[in-house]
Amino acid sequence: MNRRTTILPAESITRIISMPLEEHRAVLRKYSWLPDVLRIDGSVIPHILGPVLTVTIFAVGIAAVDRHTDLDIRLSNNVVPLLSVVVGLILVFRNGTSYDRYYEGRKDFATLTSQTRNIARLIWINVAPPPPTTADSSQPSAKVQRKVTKLKIRALRLLIAFPRSVVHHLRKENGSDSQEETRILTEQLRDRARIDTYRKHSRAGTGASGYGTVSELTSPVRGKETPSRSNSSECTATGANGVNQETPLLVDVERQEEVEIHISDHPLIPNMPLTIAHELTRMIWKFKRAGMLDTVGPAGTTAMMVSVQTMVDMLTAMERVSNTPIPASYGIHLKQCVTLYLFALPFTMVKDMGYGMIPIVTVVAFTLMGIEGIANQIEMPFGKDMDDLPLEKYCDEMQRDIEYVMDYLPQGDEEDGFMRDMPQEDDDDAVTF
Repeated sequence: MNRRTTILPAESITRIISMPLEEHRAVLRKYSWLPDVLRIDGSVIPHILGPVLTVTIFAVGIAAVDRHTDLDIRLSNNVVPLLSVVVGLILVFRNGTSYDRYYEGRKDFATLTSQTRNIARLIWINVAPPPPTTADSSQPSAKVQRKVTKLKIRALRLLIAFPRSVVHHLRKENGSDSQEETRILTEQLRDRARIDTYRKHSRAGTGASGYGTVSELTSPVRGKETPSRSNSSECTATGANGVNQETPLLVDVERQEEVEIHISDHPLIPNMPLTIAHELTRMIWKFKRAGMLDTVGPAGTTAMMVSVQTMVDMLTAMERVSNTPIPASYGIHLKQCVTLYLFALPFTMVKDMGYGMIPIVTVVAFTLMGIEGIANQIEMPFGKDMDDLPLEKYCDEMQRDIEYVMDYLPQGDEEDGFMRDMPQEDDDDAVTF
């Protein structure tokens, strides 16, 4: 795609700051009680309506049996207080645990947002054309400046793609063809994201570039044939063909003819966030090698690397929340306790209230089941439900912020007033390191 963006000159940074706020900025709504009381959309009512109606019908049946038959189905009021304390404690712990997961997910994504903005600012300002190699050239040419600008734009586009790829990764939406962030990735990254085959062979180093299959390799320690995966379990720790405590960890590399690399036979599922983080690290390393970070020195390079590392740390933290479910036994026992409590409630109230206990039982069931339903809704904050975190909104906000940096804010070597012609996107020769 060919696109040339011309930035209008800004007289000063004050003009940029005084620009009107965008309409997408959220405005706090007025506090109101009654609309939320009467609201069904977004509440937990649709999720618990069936169980609440079941308890209500059961209460109607108990009241009818007590009124129209001679069966003695009444229980003492001492039963309810015994169960109330236990059910209340379990519900409080359940709701608190779910909200902790929800808050942890939001906090991790906020840290990811902060680090993405920081590294975008550092790249846009600190990366500069390399120092001149000759005394005659004191300033970089316009062509060199355009090359550096396009490299920085490519890096910032990777930063835009990273949080979106994290969202798809947390939702198990693997595959780049359906992901929006692949529109701004390079062809090399797109090819990496399409890996969906099994690794059929292992690499083996013979000198600098030798390759071979697992069956062709020999043990570098004993010179014996390396056992295959099917019969490797027959080799014990002290067997003739196995590795024992006396096997050296390091061998003479020059005398070693072949080295086996153990690669699993499982399919290679691409991890787009890690792929983008890998490419970002490579770009920072290339910036350093090309002398584009000489103005900030090792400290500036380290700051960028630390930001990428923190982004990966936040990815891992959100994976921990996503991949650690609430124990099934806990959820099952909670539902069983609440159900027993609600089914025991009509037997204790029918003696004094008769049919009048039906709405009371319905309200109690709505309250207790609603608390458990809310906990169930928020325990996985990375989905697409209304109660989940608005991750798409956060990603759009981040994209607007980074695009604003590219469109309106000067680079490190530019003045407040500037006009920049973006390089052609299909000019591959202009972006080589």
